[in-house]
Amino acid sequence: MAIMTKPISLLASIAITAIAAVAGSVATRSAPQFYGALDKPSWAPPAWLFGPAWTILYLLMAVAAWLLWLRREQPLARRALVLYVAQLVLNAIWSWLFFRFHLGGLALLELSLLWVSILVLILLAARVRRAAAILLLPYILWVTYAGLLNGAVWRMNPHLL
Repeated sequence: MAIMTKPISLLASIAITAIAAVAGSVATRSAPQFYGALDKPSWAPPAWLFGPAWTILYLLMAVAAWLLWLRREQPLARRALVLYVAQLVLNAIWSWLFFRFHLGGLALLELSLLWVSILVLILLAARVRRAAAILLLPYILWVTYAGLLNGAVWRMNPHLL
């Protein structure tokens, strides 16, 4: 691979991941008011934490995808990249279900599918490039936490979700 294609492919990975982030964030325009009105468990993070956390996670995800892209000649890497794009779509859909349509139960179900897709992605990535799998670990941990939070908030707010 030519030396200049590596930085360009990294920027492309970041851009693709950012597109998914923006697609999900469009649904969160009224999130501060909506999330602020919800009853939340005592272990819920402050609302300001979500933006920085997701920024870091998306950057880690983009680098992981780029590492897989560098090995795209391997069939497992190509499968992992397809799954990466699929989980980006699932990630964006969750924001729409929860924040825009206020469907807490359906958002939780969809988040479960997202979690499984991330797990399979990590397992595939580990067979292609261990560093890519490691970079995805904070993501699955955060989505696990988000799933627990989604479930708790849904149960605590049957009139809003």
